[in-house]
Amino acid sequence: MPRETKQAKLERALAVADRMNEHYPQAECALVYGGNPFRLLIAVLLSAQTTDKGVNKVTPALWEKYPTVADLAQANVADVEQIIKTIGFYHTKAANCIKCAQMVLSEYGAEVPRDIDELQKLPGVGRKTANVVLNEAFGIVEGIAVDTHVFRIAHRLKFSASDTPSKTEQDLLKLYPREYWGPINHQWVLFGRETCIARKPKCDTCFIQDLCPTYAASRKAAEKRAAKK
Repeated sequence: MPRETKQAKLERALAVADRMNEHYPQAECALVYGGNPFRLLIAVLLSAQTTDKGVNKVTPALWEKYPTVADLAQANVADVEQIIKTIGFYHTKAANCIKCAQMVLSEYGAEVPRDIDELQKLPGVGRKTANVVLNEAFGIVEGIAVDTHVFRIAHRLKFSASDTPSKTEQDLLKLYPREYWGPINHQWVLFGRETCIARKPKCDTCFIQDLCPTYAASRKAAEKRAAKK
């Protein structure tokens, strides 16, 4: 099979974006944070390797007990652990929440920084979290947040073959024009939850199956197996 040209890949990528816009025209962050950038920061920090639904179950109690940055900065780690203990890695996340609040308070005057490099200085905050916070809270698009869904979909669509989220992000940034970056995370997360599921993707009913090399390869393999019977 001939190797896909750079132009052909770009056209396919833009076609995927068009389909995503049709199916998810108003895709938004599933985390509930009340429009407060600091609460969003903490919620995204908590969401690592945990579902947004699980995070949304614990954050109301967290905000009630610690309504401000200063309140959380003075929290006892055991108390925070008790509130968030139903989510994964809660010991580490509880400590990072408090340290993050302390640094936002002491270094940034209780205001979440609007810079991707400054955000990544905060405990527990990586590039994915920084991208989500900048995009969602401030409308600043510096990159594409690559979580497990985006990583998986990028590879199934053959838009990346890189082995880390950061490298995968760079592949996507090189492929997509900047004006397309903003909606990708929210749209692909929904797509990953509903259709391009990790273990059993719903390829037969997928609205981008004709644009997916992985689906094409699986169909070709199925046809070969059928021909041998």
